[in-house]
Amino acid sequence: MNFGGSLNNSSGGGLGGATIVADIPFSNNMAAAGAMAQNIYNSPGLSLALQQPSIGNQGDGVRMGENFEASIGRRSREEEHESRSGSDNIDGVSGDDQDAANNRPRKKRYHRHTPQQIQELEALFKECPHPDEKQRLELSKRLCLETRQVKFWFQNRRTQMKTQLERHENSLLRQENDKLRAENMSIREAMRNPICTNCGGPAIIGDLSLEEEHLRIENARLKDELDRVCALASKFLGRPLSSLATSIAPPLPNSNLELGVGSNGFGGLSTTLPLGPDFGGGVSNSLPVVPPNGVERSMFLELALAAMDELVKMAQTDEPLWIRSLEVGREILNHDEYSRMFTPCIGIKPAGFLTEASRQTGVVIINSLALVETLMDSNRWAEMFPCMIARTSTTDVISSGMGGTRNGAIQLMHAELQLLSPLVPVREVNFLRFCKQHAEGVWAVVDVSIDTLRETSGAPTTYVKCRRLPSGCVVQDMPNGYSKVTWVEHVEYDESQIHHLYRPLLSSGIGFGAQRWVAALRRQCECLAILMSSTVPTGDHTAITASGRRSMLKLAQRMTGNFCAGVCASTVHKWNKLNAGNVDEDVRVMTRKSVDNPGEPPGIVLSAATSVWLPVSPQRLFDFLRDERLRSEWDILSNGGPMQEIAHIAKGQDHGNCVSLLRSSAMNANQSSMLILQETCMDAGGSLVVYAPVDIPAMQVVMSGGDSAYVALLPSGFAIIPDGPGSPGPTTSNGNGDSHRVGGSLLTVAFQILVNSLPTAKLTVESVETVNNLISCTVQKIKAALQCES
Repeated sequence: MNFGGSLNNSSGGGLGGATIVADIPFSNNMAAAGAMAQNIYNSPGLSLALQQPSIGNQGDGVRMGENFEASIGRRSREEEHESRSGSDNIDGVSGDDQDAANNRPRKKRYHRHTPQQIQELEALFKECPHPDEKQRLELSKRLCLETRQVKFWFQNRRTQMKTQLERHENSLLRQENDKLRAENMSIREAMRNPICTNCGGPAIIGDLSLEEEHLRIENARLKDELDRVCALASKFLGRPLSSLATSIAPPLPNSNLELGVGSNGFGGLSTTLPLGPDFGGGVSNSLPVVPPNGVERSMFLELALAAMDELVKMAQTDEPLWIRSLEVGREILNHDEYSRMFTPCIGIKPAGFLTEASRQTGVVIINSLALVETLMDSNRWAEMFPCMIARTSTTDVISSGMGGTRNGAIQLMHAELQLLSPLVPVREVNFLRFCKQHAEGVWAVVDVSIDTLRETSGAPTTYVKCRRLPSGCVVQDMPNGYSKVTWVEHVEYDESQIHHLYRPLLSSGIGFGAQRWVAALRRQCECLAILMSSTVPTGDHTAITASGRRSMLKLAQRMTGNFCAGVCASTVHKWNKLNAGNVDEDVRVMTRKSVDNPGEPPGIVLSAATSVWLPVSPQRLFDFLRDERLRSEWDILSNGGPMQEIAHIAKGQDHGNCVSLLRSSAMNANQSSMLILQETCMDAGGSLVVYAPVDIPAMQVVMSGGDSAYVALLPSGFAIIPDGPGSPGPTTSNGNGDSHRVGGSLLTVAFQILVNSLPTAKLTVESVETVNNLISCTVQKIKAALQCES
């Protein structure tokens, strides 16, 4: 309905009457009313009428102004006037008619649109809410209306629709506000009366650490949503609602869980989030909130809790979840029982992926706190497992723990896991690591892949070749500084790029399984215990000072790390793979430039590696390769002469775990003696023999405690692991007709050689052929010495 017109003073400031002109649209009613009311109160006639209400007809004018304002208020409140959508119009009158009617009041004449006219207008409005002048002219002719009636009808209809939308949005905001109020009240009630989920009784404050983390995150999200709602309501109501947040979420007295987001359990992470243009011009709040990926972090927390629950159950549950296999001598996961007990926390297994699962328990010489600190520090974790972790880093810290401990610590990590063979690609995993203290002296650390969550949140991802299901360890303190460690490994991976020689090893869970992690942990902890001991182990050369031992061990550690990086082609170095036609099929040849690296000779470094299966036990093969007296049987570069051990540093109870310095004797006057630094180690997961020629003056400096970082070396050596079930070993039968497979070893041979001292030089075909022949001859000599040529 159109309200137009102005109140006309026609005689001496008195209010003689009102002329209504139907040319002001409904959307301008409020402004018109304000202007008219201002004119009334500023007029002399009105002032006179206020002072002398009984004089003349000014009282009628006052009442008319009051009635007009009242009618405006009623129209803003009553739905029936809006529902007509401008279908009623006041017939307009011309200026001549106004002059003729100045001295007599006129009645308002309304024009009500017919149902057919309204139907036509509504139909066009649905198609075009903003018709142009041509469309309005055609419509007015067709409906027998004036063009301005059509124009005003569309203006009023648009205003009505806008009002209805705002009313609907306000209703939604009220509902959301009520929901936030209820959630906030429930959280506050839960905080006042905590209940243990296990026994149903009152919870101890120490048991609320994880729940506190969850409540802080949830409260931060609710506060953010609440302030967004307040900003929206402020826009539509035209006044700030700063008091709404306080009325809904008042501060809790004497509570450790602050409702403010500045202390959200994420190490004080906070940011200023300006409200964007969607919330109106000039409307903004500066609030400490969870960072932009707060929703993703909340998802990470839920994933961490689910993964921890699954890890603990898999570590503590025996049959029927884990079944002891007499054939392979270890536990095998019952996948049917696993599917019944657990819901996949990172989604279903991708098509074509295989599953490997294993569990191992062992006792290691380290306490739970020290082991937890090692696992939560990426650098110390890599040093603890040097042959298994090629590279690792912490990409984000969601929570650093509470109370100065690692309890509740959550961090995102990236790692490259390796099996020392060129036939097995490096496993790159992005995962979440979560640490929790379950009781006094009992900790658990769980890993779980996060690629599925990042796909859900829209973050950029790459093709995943390996997914880490909830895996990790449960550590329990034992007397005398020892710990009982139960390790669980559960992985899904793509087998297509793995050589057939290693597929049985990986599918059985031996290659990357829990047994290998526990064995490496036990060996490394034993090594650290010996190195920290004040007594020199039996067999060590007492001539080496304590600082000299540390320098030699540091040099050996760098040598072994470079050897593993060359075998597995990890991203520690930038390797370029060569596809030469004169290289054996299973030999991988790579090259890189060594520039400005004091620990390596400058020039072109060529790396060649291959893996073969030998029908020899791992122990026999390891003893043969590490014995300096038998070295001439396989080492082509040893000049064929005997080797002598001139220094020995033990790294474990087993004599084979050590770092030694070997010297080759010159066979004739044309040959010079040479020093070889060698590190050997062995555990249940495999063994390693790594060596490198070193300069005699440089080693004298190292043995006296000098810096080993400037000793240039290029490592070579062997990696030995037991073969798995299904490997190409022969079978033998006993007198009862029972047959069993003869166990063997998977041997990896690798060399790194400087083929040119100029980094800009071109690699020649002769250099590649030389390295290829060196590997082939070494493998043949080993087979001949162990009598396994066939």
